[in-house]
Amino acid sequence: MNAATLRQVLNTIAEMFPDARCELNHRNPFELTIAVLLSAQCTDETVNKVTATLFEKYRSPQDYLNVPLEELENDIRRIGLFRNKAANIQKLCRMVIDLHGGEVPRTYEELTALPGVGRKTANVVMSNAFDVPAIAVDTHVERVSKRLGVAKPDDSVLEVEKKLMRKVPRDEWTITHHRLIFFGRYHCKAQNPKCDICPVLEHCKEGKLRMKASLKKRSVAK
Repeated sequence: MNAATLRQVLNTIAEMFPDARCELNHRNPFELTIAVLLSAQCTDETVNKVTATLFEKYRSPQDYLNVPLEELENDIRRIGLFRNKAANIQKLCRMVIDLHGGEVPRTYEELTALPGVGRKTANVVMSNAFDVPAIAVDTHVERVSKRLGVAKPDDSVLEVEKKLMRKVPRDEWTITHHRLIFFGRYHCKAQNPKCDICPVLEHCKEGKLRMKASLKKRSVAK
């Protein structure tokens, strides 16, 4: 997809989702870090239900260390991989206290050194908590980028991120990340994408194939 076409597609998606934003509820960088860590292989909706009470019980890194691991596990039991995530949260809190004075670090290198914090989580925290332009590639961003041909089907998450960073102006990285997530979450879904009413279908090779297959199936049914 060339730059002019991508610009047109991004403008259309911006019109579809003018209020795209981070949907994980949080009040500060620390809560955002915990929320994103919990969101791996889990929906934002479920995370928000859990953090509604979690963030009232645990206000600081030390709070998470003041309880037995089993208690924290129980508090996030509705979250996928809750045992592993609970252990990472306590290890992360220990490092934040010992190495960063109780504050979430502001650099990418320091963030990714924290247990349970990968490239995606660090990019989300950097962009949403500290206003540093970044594109975090989650399943929605990856799926949409590949369907639209911005990236190749076999590209790694890192390759998708690098291609988006090259093709999208730096000052639009963060908002583009949010818009692609909304587009993938509410329109270009993994299952049953809304190809029949998609305003960017003409630029989507996969969408065209899906529509052709759907029409053929209807024709055979008749």
